[in-house]
Amino acid sequence: MRICVYGPGAIGGHLAGRLAQGGAEVSVVARGAQLEAIRGRGLTVRLADRSIECRPRAAADPAELGPQDAVVVCTKVPALPAVARAIGPLLGPETPVAFVTNGIPWWYFAGHGGPEEGQRVPEVDPAGVVWDAVGPARAIGGVVYSACSVPEPGVIEVTSKSSKLILGEPDGSRSPRAMALAGAFKQGGLPCSVSPDIRTDVWAKLLNNLSNGPICTLTRRNMRETFRDPVIRTAAVAVVREGLAIAAAMGRPIPGTAEERIDLSADIPHKPSILQDLEAGRPMEVDALFQVPLRLARERGVPAPMLELIVALAAQAAEAAGLYRREG
Repeated sequence: MRICVYGPGAIGGHLAGRLAQGGAEVSVVARGAQLEAIRGRGLTVRLADRSIECRPRAAADPAELGPQDAVVVCTKVPALPAVARAIGPLLGPETPVAFVTNGIPWWYFAGHGGPEEGQRVPEVDPAGVVWDAVGPARAIGGVVYSACSVPEPGVIEVTSKSSKLILGEPDGSRSPRAMALAGAFKQGGLPCSVSPDIRTDVWAKLLNNLSNGPICTLTRRNMRETFRDPVIRTAAVAVVREGLAIAAAMGRPIPGTAEERIDLSADIPHKPSILQDLEAGRPMEVDALFQVPLRLARERGVPAPMLELIVALAAQAAEAAGLYRREG
């Protein structure tokens, strides 16, 4: 398969390396130092037990790469409108686009059914650019579990003991295109499944983001150091309980307790991606990760006072750093 990874940062670089290892014809759309490093030296993905070395085609302009069999978008959510405006040369008539991004995705209500069918998520896709330029018919949802960082341009450090990727069609089908893309990742040694209910998977991952993202943004420390403080851990448990209630109100109940979810993160010496963005001076995904779930909670009458407080503090920290602008 000819597969382009749009945004080969920490997660995108890891996925590009896996695809290359599995034999796919991989290209990447990158910029800046990452683009120059991949062009000059190739891409290195350091896993716990080995390294993947590959040399994907790299370009800043998608027109240099041409139509693909699939595109995997791994940029930060604030960059999606710019991606949508530029992605056209990568798309053939049937090219699917997998969005492996954080938070509530722009396509969330496409294929949802019921009275909410076709609703937009304006915080994520403010002018409907992604919806109009890419469209729900091409979209495949993606949820990834992998602790990654970029210690230097062209190098991806994977600190997770295990990683996995979940793909899913918004309509819940196990489509041939989703199965083919999952197979390409599995060929590269990355566990990848096709979910019949990708929205529940989105909420399961989002609960992790809600529990550690805003709090670690405030502490400026990794999860292990942050949750070592029992007072902070108690607050994080309260946030997850509220998140579980929001997910249930959305018709996506998630099994397990808040304490169990915090315990999964409490011994991981990893900084959440939103804290990495803060430290690197990159736009922060406050809306997709935090503000959209809070809006959905308010619309459904779900109280979330601890989440409201923690998100308000984290949003102010992001605004003070010039990396987030609150609308309205």
